Amino acid sequence: MEKGILLLLIPLFTAILTLLLTFTSQIINGRRDRKRAVAFFHPFTNDGGGGERVLWCAVKAIQEENPDLDCVVYTGDHDSSPQSLASRAIDRFGVSLLYPPMVVYLYKRKWVEETSYPRFTMIGQSFGSIYLAWEALCKFTPSYYFDTSGYAFTYPLARVFGCKVICYTHYPTISLDMISRVRDRNPMYNNDASIAKSGWLSRFKMIYYTFFSWMYGYVGSCTHLAMVNSSWTQSHIEKLWRIPNRTKRVYPPCDTSRLQAFPLERSAETPIFISVAQFRPEKDFVSQAHALQLEAFSVAIRKLDSDMPRPKLQFVGSCRNKSDEERLQKLQEKAIELKIDEDVEFYKNAMYRDLMRLLGGATAGLHSMVDEHFGIVVVEYMAAGAIPIAHNSAGPKMDIVLEEDGKETGFLAQNVEEYADAILKVLQMPEDERLEMAAAARRRADRFSEQRFYDDFKAAVQPVLK
Repeated sequence: MEKGILLLLIPLFTAILTLLLTFTSQIINGRRDRKRAVAFFHPFTNDGGGGERVLWCAVKAIQEENPDLDCVVYTGDHDSSPQSLASRAIDRFGVSLLYPPMVVYLYKRKWVEETSYPRFTMIGQSFGSIYLAWEALCKFTPSYYFDTSGYAFTYPLARVFGCKVICYTHYPTISLDMISRVRDRNPMYNNDASIAKSGWLSRFKMIYYTFFSWMYGYVGSCTHLAMVNSSWTQSHIEKLWRIPNRTKRVYPPCDTSRLQAFPLERSAETPIFISVAQFRPEKDFVSQAHALQLEAFSVAIRKLDSDMPRPKLQFVGSCRNKSDEERLQKLQEKAIELKIDEDVEFYKNAMYRDLMRLLGGATAGLHSMVDEHFGIVVVEYMAAGAIPIAHNSAGPKMDIVLEEDGKETGFLAQNVEEYADAILKVLQMPEDERLEMAAAARRRADRFSEQRFYDDFKAAVQPVLK
């Protein structure tokens, strides 16, 4: 039954899309002059995460390698001026642009906000991004359209406008893992428990996901160059988009050089465990991320020998809106509930220099997002000399927390007990062993330096920009 429905939907969608693109191209063709510029489609320029760091490093790389090309940023943040964005790049990420980028303001950003689609969020945001891209490209049509936010459904439209399309994909909008969770009826952030419990709802969602994955593969294949941030992302994108010759792995920029200046020695009086992550839904699903860390920290403290120093846990993250603020409030309440509120500190929207200071004082770093596509923060822990305790999946498992010169570089865990055990291992580890592991982790982090990103990025984009 599912296969029969899909056999009807796919050719219907193909016919409709072909007609729309043909009609649109006839309207646009010969009507619009393209500017010699690279325009970055990044509607949320204040998200404060690894995606924003990639944006500013990409802008800087283009400015260095192709000074004849203007750099433009499409943003829905109307209080952002060219000067304020350049200042934000250096204040939040330590990225010094050669000159401020041009800015094109977007007023239809609500079409890609998750709150606009309480149901069918994924497909709603995807089609909404087309409308937002239409506004962007009508206001300013560049020679090169560069998506750094993962809006693959905009690529065919950019092609119709005559642009060369480049993208940096942090994670696929839909992955084979997401489809398998629906098939196996496992509740997760992409699969509500009420749906997982229902056989016919799960069957309907499987049809929806399978059809969407086909559409995603079609639009993604329209890019001239797809850069991906990890082995895990590359594997999924190559299977979905089927353009392996145009897919390049470029590890994201991690500020390892500044962090490596910190000494590996740490104060033994109060061991600090740091957790750096945005207070967002996918970072805090039930007990899979922030809440899991609180529970594991609570378990570790209860098991701690009385003669050992009591550690502290520092949460550092950004809040984009009221919903994020509410998630932070729930975490604070959770710490009180677990009776560890005096051992936990929260740092909201910390400046770059403050983040560096906190990382430099941390004994270990916690990360617990399931299927984290890469995990810049895990690399930052390692570069700073903090032992990483990361989730045993995707980027950290496949690319980052691996042996270096035959030496262990950290710990991988999946549940409260495993995280608590890893926390205790760090606390009970002799200092010489901890220093040896921290040194190996720091050497491993060198593979993901900011300079490595610039070198690989420029090598990947230059053939397209020519």
